[in-house]
Amino acid sequence: MAFQAAKEFLEKRGFGDRIKEFDVSSATVELAAVAVGCEPAHIAKTLSFLTGEGPVLIVAAGDAKIDNHKYKSFFGVKAKMLTVEQVSELIGHEVGGVCPYGIKEGVKVYLDESLRRFDVVYPACGSSNSAVKLSIPDLEKSCDFEQWVDVCKLPQ
Repeated sequence: MAFQAAKEFLEKRGFGDRIKEFDVSSATVELAAVAVGCEPAHIAKTLSFLTGEGPVLIVAAGDAKIDNHKYKSFFGVKAKMLTVEQVSELIGHEVGGVCPYGIKEGVKVYLDESLRRFDVVYPACGSSNSAVKLSIPDLEKSCDFEQWVDVCKLPQ
């Protein structure tokens, strides 16, 4: 169901031909990198949080981690990830396939600056065995995002 919603969303935007489905799991950054055939950093992971304004998604590079200070400075609250149950209920996808496509109304999407260092990234497509290959300009066009944010830190 979530895969179909994400697929239909991307097809309407002209990106349906970029979707890949795999015979293996792509539920984690590491598994997705193997399935896609890229470095883990190029996986555009989608992290889900609860703010005072409701649920938000942050799409970040696979090697990035949330920087609590930057997050709180931007969102005004401590970073609180959604539980597995909340992800399904509030976002409309299951953990392992969360993406910014075909999500429930009212969920705000933010793109993290950690992605801008790559020409191509691979977000999931609503299931734990899918991805979509996108340039950064295409990533912007493919989802309804609020803005670019800088709320992550990269490995040293």
